[in-house]
Amino acid sequence: MGNIVGILLAAGSGCRFGGDKLLHPLADGTPMGVAAARSLRAALDRVVAVTRPGDDKLADLLAKAGCEVIVAHDAAQGMGHSLAAGVRAAPDAGGWMIALGDMPCIKPETHRLISQALQAGGSIVAPVCNGVRGHPVAFGAKWYGGLSTLRGDTGAKELIRSAGLEFRQIEVRDRGIVEDVDVKAEGGVAI
Repeated sequence: MGNIVGILLAAGSGCRFGGDKLLHPLADGTPMGVAAARSLRAALDRVVAVTRPGDDKLADLLAKAGCEVIVAHDAAQGMGHSLAAGVRAAPDAGGWMIALGDMPCIKPETHRLISQALQAGGSIVAPVCNGVRGHPVAFGAKWYGGLSTLRGDTGAKELIRSAGLEFRQIEVRDRGIVEDVDVKAEGGVAI
């Protein structure tokens, strides 16, 4: 089995946030998308960050954080398009860990745990904290066909639903798996 590749979805427009969401600084000054990338990179050797056309500043920062950056030219059509582009950029991976750029508080240890569960034979693996499923979600190589052809804005929800008993949830003590950033706050962002 090849290595697990991280796919950082960073191609959203941030409309609810007011734009440039992933460039917005956290309380420590780190841009949100960079913090998410660093956590993922701390756990995985290869991370593909998917950005939208024209988001050159974010792309540059993500590259400096150690990500391989690709542009999803059809990102405006929905998250499924961006996710598919990221997976197609790493077709020989042993699996893919799908992470969101607006979830910067996930601990690297959580990313490692999910990766290890996938490498140990998991088909689809996701973390759960206090009974709530969160992100990232990792998919084994057998899901390449479904992931690489996703469209629209539903992401991989239908693949997870179809997995049945192949879907494994791992209990973690990391509230970051359910905390995405949607609101600006003075001195950084509210989570």
